[in-house]
Amino acid sequence: MTTTPVASVLFVCVHNAGRSQMAAGYLRHLAGDRIDVRSAGSLPAEQINPAAVEAMKEEGIDISGQQPKVLTPEAVQASDYVITMGCGDACPVFPGKTYLDWELTDPAGKGVEAVRPIRDQIRTRIEALIADIDARTAG
Repeated sequence: MTTTPVASVLFVCVHNAGRSQMAAGYLRHLAGDRIDVRSAGSLPAEQINPAAVEAMKEEGIDISGQQPKVLTPEAVQASDYVITMGCGDACPVFPGKTYLDWELTDPAGKGVEAVRPIRDQIRTRIEALIADIDARTAG
């Protein structure tokens, strides 16, 4: 049985190679098909950060098949929640969306040891986001 997602979330960072990909991976893993998940970058990289892939693999989540995507106004418009992670003013703003800015260290150029604490911060925020979405849609 397929269900209609209760919300859609877009994660945005500059390269769409680390933070936003880990966040999208966690949200897909923890919420399943209840929440529609997208990620994008204002200046997408060529590939996902290998240290981010390895750190997520340790959690049993495979993001290796993902590709960095360019941020489009359409992706923002199609999302209920837009969560930025250091993309500056590159993200278009549309009324009626919930905008959150998560200050997280950029994992670019760092090894897996340095990426693990960033990954863990992202998981904590994703769990809180799911609880918030569930609370808003419960009524």
